[in-house]
Amino acid sequence: MKDKPTVICVVNQKGGTAKTTTAENLGIGLAREGKKVLLVDTDPQGSLSISLGYPRPDDLETTLFDLLSKTINEDPILPGEGILHQREGVDLIPANISLAGLEVALVNTMNRERILKQFLEPVKKDYDYVLLDCMPSLGMLTVNALAAADTTLIPVQANYLSAKGLEQLLQTINKVKRQINPKLRIEGILLTMVDSRTNYAK
Repeated sequence: MKDKPTVICVVNQKGGTAKTTTAENLGIGLAREGKKVLLVDTDPQGSLSISLGYPRPDDLETTLFDLLSKTINEDPILPGEGILHQREGVDLIPANISLAGLEVALVNTMNRERILKQFLEPVKKDYDYVLLDCMPSLGMLTVNALAAADTTLIPVQANYLSAKGLEQLLQTINKVKRQINPKLRIEGILLTMVDSRTNYAK
């Protein structure tokens, strides 16, 4: 029997900590190890979609926005709908700026913290790993990603401000764990963009 898929949320509310680079490289690395990997871009800026070869994500026919909107409205989603197959061996559900509107719409949605989890439940069965690349904020989309995840990976720059922001993120993760997703755990804190000449990096 196939092992249960692992959903990993790559998260930090601070921008520029290499979340997208981490998600992309980890995903492709796992695919090269023979794992089936789905990357999900949950950031309206669409950075992951752009870096995987879609420079104009606003032109894409189906994105995470459409799939989550269907989930909210209980419309049927076809198997494989919205999933793009990459030559690097990973699959991608892309995002674009329309996802920012969903952040607002979720506020009045029943079971709003679990919409992404609800959508992923049937989809993730086809994969070993699902990696969620989060937006740089602790808004409703990030809470949805934490609610859907088994584990979180936190990329952090080796500097003072990043360490300061980490406190707030850990509080949010603990809150989600207490109130929404009791099995959520922290996979690790990943130091990124390390310059070993600085005191903070050391």
